Amino acid sequence: MFLLNRYILAQYFRIFCTVSTAFAAIYILIDFFEKIDNFTEADKPLSLVFKFFLLNIPFIIDQLGPVLILLSGVITLGLLNHHHELTALKAGGLSLRTILKPVLTGGILCTLLFLCMAQWLLPATIATTNTIWFENVKGMVPLGIFRNGRYYYKGQQGFYSFARPNPEQATFLNFSYSSWTPQYQLDTLLSAESAEWKNQEWILHNGQAQVRQGDDAYQTTIFAEKKLSLPEEPDDFFVPKYEASELSITSLYHRIYKQRTGADKVKARADFYGRLSYTLLGLPLLLLGLPVLLISYQKWGRDLSIAIPASTGLAFVAWGLWGALQSLARADYINPLLAASSIHILFGGLGFFLLYRQNN
Repeated sequence: MFLLNRYILAQYFRIFCTVSTAFAAIYILIDFFEKIDNFTEADKPLSLVFKFFLLNIPFIIDQLGPVLILLSGVITLGLLNHHHELTALKAGGLSLRTILKPVLTGGILCTLLFLCMAQWLLPATIATTNTIWFENVKGMVPLGIFRNGRYYYKGQQGFYSFARPNPEQATFLNFSYSSWTPQYQLDTLLSAESAEWKNQEWILHNGQAQVRQGDDAYQTTIFAEKKLSLPEEPDDFFVPKYEASELSITSLYHRIYKQRTGADKVKARADFYGRLSYTLLGLPLLLLGLPVLLISYQKWGRDLSIAIPASTGLAFVAWGLWGALQSLARADYINPLLAASSIHILFGGLGFFLLYRQNN
C-alpha cells in the first residue's frame, strides 16, 4: 500500500510541475508582449525586465493555483484509467477511496504550499513587481495614503485631506486644503463640506477659508460656494489600489482590527476571507473534478478528452462565482465569511456526494 501511495503521489506532483510550467510559460509569454513596449518607452534596462518577470512567477502560480490542483488530480486519475491501472487496482480489491487518497493528499500538500507562499513569499515578490511596474515603468509615484476612511496627500505647495466615497468620481467630502510658509506657519486653510472637480477647476461647497494677512492675523471668509485653482487636480493623486495584495494572510487579518469605520472593516474582512478562500479553492474543485472524470468514462467511454475541458470550465465557473461573491461582500451586501465559504461548501459537498456514489 505504501508503494501504491508513493507511486500515485509522485505521478501527481510530476503532472503538477509540468502543468504549472506550461501555464506559467504561456502567461509570461502573453504578458511579455503586452508590457515590453512599456519597458522600452520608459527606457528601462533588460535586467529590470528579467527581474520583473522572474519575480512575477510566484504570483502567476498563486493565481492559477486552484486550476493547477484540479487539473493535476484529474490528469493523474485519467492516466491511471487510460492505462487500465485503475481497473486493475479495483479488481485487486482496492476501494476507490483508497486509490484516490494519495491524489487528495497531493491536493492538500499543494494547498499548504500555496498558503506558505501567500504568507512569506508573495508579499515580498508582489511588492517588488508593483514597484517596478507602477513606479519605475508607469511613473505612478504614490502621493498619498489612506487611513481610517480618509485620504491624505502632499501636494506641491500644501496638504489635502478628504473622504472619497467613489474613487472613480471627482466628488469629495469633508474636504480640506492647507498650505504653509517656509517658516512652517499656516498660510492658507480651506475647509468645506464637499468639493468637486469640474471644468478644470475646484468647486467647494459650504465651507470657510482662512488666509494669512500678517504675522499673527488671519482673514476668515465663510462661503456657500467657492471656485478656485489649486496646484493639483484629482488625476495627480495616486494611492496604490494594490495594497492588500502586498500583505500576508496574517497581516490581512490584523488589518481588520486597525480599521475604525464600519465600511473599512467590511472591506478588510472581505480581503482576508477572500484571500484565504481563493487559496483553498483548489480542494473543492478537485473533489468535484475527480467524479466528473469517472462519470464521463462510464457514460461515454472517454476520460481526459471530456474531463479536461469540463474541469477547465468548472474552474472558470468557480472563478466567476468567487469574484461575484467577493464584490458583494466588499459592498456589504452579504457576509464576507459566507461569501468566502459558500463555493467551497457547494462544490465540496457535491464532490463528496458523487464520490460516495462512485465508491459504492
